[in-house]
Amino acid sequence: MGAERQTDLERKGRAAERRNVQIGVKVRRPGETWFTSRITDVSVTGFRLQSFMKLRVGSELWIMLPGFEGRRASVLWTRGPDSGCAFERPLHPAILDHIVQLSQASPSR
Repeated sequence: MGAERQTDLERKGRAAERRNVQIGVKVRRPGETWFTSRITDVSVTGFRLQSFMKLRVGSELWIMLPGFEGRRASVLWTRGPDSGCAFERPLHPAILDHIVQLSQASPSR
């Protein structure tokens, strides 16, 4: 499937365009150890996380994208193992492009 741009209808109400990805990340709540998780979409402002960590709306977490230092984010919504999260500071567009390219090159895709 690869990384695809979502249509205007699919991203209505979002702050930035989301890119579909399937990529492993490390995630942790403040003061806890890192867990392996996965993101399934990403934009410069946020991401959809698939994780079995118990997350609550409004809670903080740290995410480590492959090849980068940890970034602070907050949980906006949860639905089962999926959570929508917002980065504390937006990603640089080059970082977003790098993450999308990693996803496209992944052998599990």
